[in-house]
Amino acid sequence: MSAVEPLVAPAVDDHALKKAEEFVEKEEGGANHLSGALGAFVTAIAVTMSVFHLYTAYAIVPTQVMRTVHVAFVLFLVFLLFPIAKRYRHQVKWWDWIAACAPVAIAAYIIAGGDDFTDRNTLPDNWDMALGGGLILLILEAMRRSTGWIMPGIVIAFLLYALYGEQLPGNWAHRNYELGRLIGHLYMTFEGIFGTAIDVSSSLIILFTIYGAFLQFSGAGKFFIDFSFSAMGGKSTGAGRTVVLSSFLLGGPSGSGVATTVTLGAVAYPMLAKAGYSKEAAGGLLAAGGMGAIISPPVLGAAAFLIAEYLRISYLDVLLMAVIPTGLYYLALFLMVELDSRKFGMREVVIERVDSAWNLACKYWFHFASLLSIVVLMLMGFTPVTSVFWATVIAFFTSFLRRDCALFSYDLFRGRRPVAPLIFKSGFIKALEAGSRGMLVVAVTCAGAGIIVGVVTLTGLGLKFSAIIIDYAGGSLLLTAIYTALIVWIIGLAVPVTASYIICAVIAAPALIKLGVPNFAAHMFIFYYAVLSEVSPPTALSPFAAAAITGGDPYRTTLQAWKYTMPAFLVPFMFVLDDAGRGLLLMGSVKNLASAEWGSIAMVTATAALGIAALAAGFQNWLLRKTNWVESGLLIAAGLALAYPTELADSIGVGLIVVAVSMHYARIRSRPLRPEAR
Repeated sequence: MSAVEPLVAPAVDDHALKKAEEFVEKEEGGANHLSGALGAFVTAIAVTMSVFHLYTAYAIVPTQVMRTVHVAFVLFLVFLLFPIAKRYRHQVKWWDWIAACAPVAIAAYIIAGGDDFTDRNTLPDNWDMALGGGLILLILEAMRRSTGWIMPGIVIAFLLYALYGEQLPGNWAHRNYELGRLIGHLYMTFEGIFGTAIDVSSSLIILFTIYGAFLQFSGAGKFFIDFSFSAMGGKSTGAGRTVVLSSFLLGGPSGSGVATTVTLGAVAYPMLAKAGYSKEAAGGLLAAGGMGAIISPPVLGAAAFLIAEYLRISYLDVLLMAVIPTGLYYLALFLMVELDSRKFGMREVVIERVDSAWNLACKYWFHFASLLSIVVLMLMGFTPVTSVFWATVIAFFTSFLRRDCALFSYDLFRGRRPVAPLIFKSGFIKALEAGSRGMLVVAVTCAGAGIIVGVVTLTGLGLKFSAIIIDYAGGSLLLTAIYTALIVWIIGLAVPVTASYIICAVIAAPALIKLGVPNFAAHMFIFYYAVLSEVSPPTALSPFAAAAITGGDPYRTTLQAWKYTMPAFLVPFMFVLDDAGRGLLLMGSVKNLASAEWGSIAMVTATAALGIAALAAGFQNWLLRKTNWVESGLLIAAGLALAYPTELADSIGVGLIVVAVSMHYARIRSRPLRPEAR
């Protein structure tokens, strides 16, 4: 019988938490911690930025003005919050002020120019050239400060490709573009810096970030964790199940893998350690759960908003497409947790519960209400921008239903203390500040990715690249999908999810579409493989953050995260290789649901789930007992066959599972466990 150990107040080493928080800062911003008058000034600018974007969600603001002001706000804050070098951290130097004010001046020049400014993009004047070149340099420096050298290096490579295309060999060659033509295209049109990526950043990403901050400061994160602990604790698999459920509840609203990993890891790691998880296994599970935040409705990651914009579909359609793949992803995690508990003989852990799950839900139901309101409002016909605006309003007002969740101190309404300090230190102001600061790195990445997209559209690189991929694949859809997945994965090794998706959406998606894959399936395929960058070195931020908390080896933790996520990441092949697999995306649109073949959707979902179960057992080397290499090989082969959504492949996959299970059952019947091993 397994031992039952009580879990008392969780404690994680402060140094480990501080180190883990550095990974959050690397992804989400806030490298400088400023105090005094300067800190108050930066807070005021961040709050003003959030208020401006909340205003644009409700009022009509010209596109050029909104995108330009958004970039100016972002660059201004980045140059104040990210030092030019580590030795200047927590300081703002004179050169930072110059760099911060320059984009504000450039934005004023653009807005004052109006339509005349955009009309002369093919023949920019000297001021256009100087200010456009300066803005590109400022974006490169902002990316260097916030994300390191890799992303700026990639952007520079694309710029050189546009300038020196005639010097390249074969299909890569194109005519050289003069500097003026390139700057005009990138700076003075909506095809470059101020293109789709910045449009999404300024209209959707920041609003969802603000909404997530309102949830955070109203105590939703603590509620989701407490609810999961109360609902899932008490069994040998309770520790792992708690991490999986709480990562889904906590990650869905945030859309941030690293933040979810760190927030959950600080509370859940002691429980995982007591249950018998090694440092690396615990870190891998935490990172895998955190990665689920990027693919979980209703927020997903920033790239999901870009999918809607690139495909010209509603965000509700993107949420719909994510439902079944997200369910399969968490099914894979649950299965891996179940197998872990049996394979390693996990111990039961008694969790000191704050309250029962039912009582918690009755007390804090309004946290679920604001989440559901986003989907309900979109179903009612509201735009995603309007939906998240009203969800934020709902989160604000419902926070006052409980004193411990209120975004303003109750003393503010009683007039017992000075009003100004109560407002400035309130959760409301902190949420507005966090909403802006939390998306700075994403916004800078979007601006840099806009430069890449501009080069691709100007030179026609997307069509050239897709032709090269198809040529290497010999016209085979399977090989093209494999090559595309590898390209996305390799690019994801160097850049974050958002940048990886944007780059590959314009250079790799055309290859799949050219071979007959619907555009929505091609983009979702790329999105899911871009998410792998969360658990792939050298940008494996989630596993590295988890390792900082657990004290495990970062690279072994990354391998453990791969183990947990691997079964689910064969699913994207299902919706590009055959028409039947599109059912996993619910036909890609709300409008198509009426004519959907639900029997086919149920069948492909069932075969996908069976394939994931086979892969989980194969990778874990465990069914009822430890499997031998033949049984594991058969299970993995079965999972791969079931990932190819055709009747023949499904029949082969089911047959291999039957053979593997029969061999396993016969073997353990012939060799029963000794009493002392039970």
